[in-house]
Amino acid sequence: MLKEKTLYLKDRIYQTDKCCMIMGIVNATEDSFYSKSRVLDKNQGIETALKMVEQGADILDLGAESSRPGADYVDASLELERLVPIVEGIRKYNKTIPISIDTRKKIVMEMCVNAGADILNDISALEDDEDMADFVAESGIAAILMHKRGSSKNMMQNTHYDDAVKEVKDYLYSRADFCKAKGISEDKIIFDVGIGFGKDLKSNLQLVRNCDKISKGYGNGKCLTLMALSRKSMITALTGKSAEDNLIGTVTANVCSILAGADIVRVHDVDAAFDMIKVLTGILDD
Repeated sequence: MLKEKTLYLKDRIYQTDKCCMIMGIVNATEDSFYSKSRVLDKNQGIETALKMVEQGADILDLGAESSRPGADYVDASLELERLVPIVEGIRKYNKTIPISIDTRKKIVMEMCVNAGADILNDISALEDDEDMADFVAESGIAAILMHKRGSSKNMMQNTHYDDAVKEVKDYLYSRADFCKAKGISEDKIIFDVGIGFGKDLKSNLQLVRNCDKISKGYGNGKCLTLMALSRKSMITALTGKSAEDNLIGTVTANVCSILAGADIVRVHDVDAAFDMIKVLTGILDD
């Protein structure tokens, strides 16, 4: 029932026999919504990232600009100051772990790729920087395209959808078409439905239940789907607990997303996700 996962990078293929890849979150910011995910200096960032690899992470996702509701965008210079030393430090000890960079800015991505990064994680789906798509195509890196409405400042002011799955799918497919027209290979496109980004609880739940309808319906079916559910407000709304107390809710939500077709889960707690995937694989794999 459960199949191995393949990730196409600029100069190699990463493959795992897990039923789902684990992306570990490293937040080099002072204001990410989950306080325990924050790393405040280079050494802490490198140590946290390498520990996630030991715990079973398949991908590391480094970000230096919080996208929580109400957050301010930061200058490229600050992102670079925060991110490049961590990428370089990880590569000093680990040459192969795929590294994703959560940024909307081409200059940040370019410098991080030069330092050893492999994947762009762009919450604007390559809309915010007109030079980003050309850089992704020329460099051959993979790109995560996320759906959202508006900016971090105003995205929760309009959260109603008549058909969330169709509207999100249509947007992501249009962005994928744009990427392909720019020369980005289809097998290097990853979809993120943007849980919590300009969506109400009903829409978030519909997207989790139907995540397989996003990637599997596009092109040759090689695009992957990433689900970023870890400790988000959707889970808080269901449990009544804070982000700090929502590990069990997160694991449960990730199980549901994997059963619905998710290929990658983006998590703060790699060790718990790894145990979950081992158990899920053992029960369901025939």
